[in-house]
Amino acid sequence: MKYVNLNATINGIEGVLDPSEYLQQLHTFGALLPVGARTFAMAAEHYDFYSQRCTKDLALERIRFGEEGEERWMELGFRHNCWKHEEDLTIRYLGVSAYALDMSEAAGRPDVVILDEILPHPRGCTHEIALRPGTIMVTCRDLTATWTEADCPDKS
Repeated sequence: MKYVNLNATINGIEGVLDPSEYLQQLHTFGALLPVGARTFAMAAEHYDFYSQRCTKDLALERIRFGEEGEERWMELGFRHNCWKHEEDLTIRYLGVSAYALDMSEAAGRPDVVILDEILPHPRGCTHEIALRPGTIMVTCRDLTATWTEADCPDKS
């Protein structure tokens, strides 16, 4: 990650997640992001750890690939964490020009999102997702992020 700090020290506490530098920089380069990527990255809830639409703690559930005409797409499906989220997240990458997956091989154990970072790129944008354990990096023309109601039992 270029700006998101996954191992910050804040008030003497080590190992803290800190997206503050990214959020500051996002205001300078946000207009350079494609529309869908900009909408997702700049959503107020995205980096609010108390928000139900924060990506932190979502579990990677599926990865799909396909083509529409000459253009490749990729789709990541993330499952909610019932203690925090009430929705699942699907991110569809359009015009995928590159991707790298560094995933856990632990059978039956989902890769959980730590945080993510979307940056401008000459081909559109890059989206890097830090997982526990692993990473996903996608370079694409644009992306769409869709939240859908999850089958989370009543928390009360």
